[in-house]
Amino acid sequence: MKKTMGLLAAAGLSVMVSAGAVSADLNEEMQERLKPVGEVCMSGDDCAAAPVAAAPAEPRSGVEVYEAHCQTCHATGAAGAPKYGNAGDWGPRIAKGIETLYTHAWSGFNAMPAKGLCMSCSEDEVHKAVDHMVEGSK
Repeated sequence: MKKTMGLLAAAGLSVMVSAGAVSADLNEEMQERLKPVGEVCMSGDDCAAAPVAAAPAEPRSGVEVYEAHCQTCHATGAAGAPKYGNAGDWGPRIAKGIETLYTHAWSGFNAMPAKGLCMSCSEDEVHKAVDHMVEGSK
């Protein structure tokens, strides 16, 4: 009986050791599956030194800004935007004065978002884009 108990105890210990090893492997696999997808990087951390897109060396022309940002809405008239080249759309707006058009383009107006969503545009570049659209729509 003692021999049987000893064998059972040895077998039980062996199973426990094996289960512990399996459990550790499962725990590692579970930790790998549950780890965060990304990391938060705060200002001052080493990871915060990511390269920043350089600003254009020279100001963009009105045509460049229009083609990159404005034409999405102004070529189609989306959300009520005056179509480029359409004097009927632009006439009443031009009548309000260029400063009003500049203010609306810079700050946003009705469905038009501020700067036409060109967050990298300077005020001068936005003005040039407005000038381009006005000149092309007279």
